[in-house]
Amino acid sequence: MTTASQASVAEWYPVAGRALDVVVAAMLLVLALPLLAACALAVRLDSPGPVLFRQERIGRRGAAFHMLKLRSMSAGADDAAHRRHVRRLVRHGEPWVPMDHDPRVTRVGRFLRASGLDELPQLWNVLRGDMSLVGPRPALPYETAWYEARHIGRQAVRPGITGLWQVDGRGTADFEDMIRLDLEYVERRSLLLDLSILARTPMAVLRSRDRF
Repeated sequence: MTTASQASVAEWYPVAGRALDVVVAAMLLVLALPLLAACALAVRLDSPGPVLFRQERIGRRGAAFHMLKLRSMSAGADDAAHRRHVRRLVRHGEPWVPMDHDPRVTRVGRFLRASGLDELPQLWNVLRGDMSLVGPRPALPYETAWYEARHIGRQAVRPGITGLWQVDGRGTADFEDMIRLDLEYVERRSLLLDLSILARTPMAVLRSRDRF
């Protein structure tokens, strides 16, 4: 691709990418309403507490926002063990996977996480402009506290519900692999790449179901 072509893509991609986000997220949200209602009922019946879980995350250019998920943990669960877990992942290069046998996760929560259904409310974050359908995973504030300068580049774009790491490295990549894939996405992002990642996401979720 010539320099002029690259400049042209850089000019129209933000508009086309945002249009894709809004149209697809709105359609999926409408189609998913019955499923969301069923999941919400299951969460409410399984354990006391709110249906939705609001968690502070770090988005584009370091801006904080509240990401929505269907609650998969006991209400008011302590996050000290998870903070230690994330620190080990960032500082010691362990594979970037959730905690094994996390006692905070409810029975319904385990199913929601394994199926990816807990992520559905993030379609609202996409419509609000906090997130995109495709992009780097939104970081936790205490995760970014251990970032080095070279890690910050992943925050140049909106975080996504899915991304290059999710389809190419989830379950096997360590923190540095995740950073590499995120920076590769930031460098290569295009409408065609976004559509490719979206098309590959359902199979990636099915492959990872036994691990997550």
